[in-house]
Amino acid sequence: MHHTLIACHECDLLHRVTPLTQGGIARCTRCGALLYRRRRGSIDSCLALTMAGLILFGVANAFPLLAMRVGEDTQQAVLASGVVQLWQQKAYALSALVLMTSILAPLAKLTLFALVLAPLRLGHRPPHWAAGAFRVALGLAPWSMMEVFLLGVMVAMVKLADTADILLGPSLFAFGLLIPVLAWVSASLDPEVVWDRLEVRQ
Repeated sequence: MHHTLIACHECDLLHRVTPLTQGGIARCTRCGALLYRRRRGSIDSCLALTMAGLILFGVANAFPLLAMRVGEDTQQAVLASGVVQLWQQKAYALSALVLMTSILAPLAKLTLFALVLAPLRLGHRPPHWAAGAFRVALGLAPWSMMEVFLLGVMVAMVKLADTADILLGPSLFAFGLLIPVLAWVSASLDPEVVWDRLEVRQ
């Protein structure tokens, strides 16, 4: 473990961190609150989900999210359309925020996870920058807000339904699948397992 002490989030009692077997749970000796756990198959499951997320992310960016048809005129919207429109309207800060939360942060998180976890899964020595990359990937989690973007798309679809025909594109389905996959990646990962492996192999 890379931490030697951990405080209970319920009663603040300090405990010495000890290694756990797969699936093990550590609880506070005073109040019984959960301190930490060792998830089963953390690296394998997280890497598989990460690769699935990268594939879905590629599909979500390769095809239109939706198309709006008014008479004979049809306009298609891709994932980056909102970023471009906001930039053209001179809402530069909002455009950068949407770009960060809906494209850059999720892609960087998945890419860094793949680069760190793949060598560990294959039994190779991780690169010297793996620990820093893993720390950045964990820090990007709060910035990944694709579900907010999808909610905005759904609201726009409802508002435009009376004035235009809305045609759903393949990217919308990939985008919808990507959101639970991203959540599953975080839920399946035990950072302590990765830190342990990185410390041993660095």
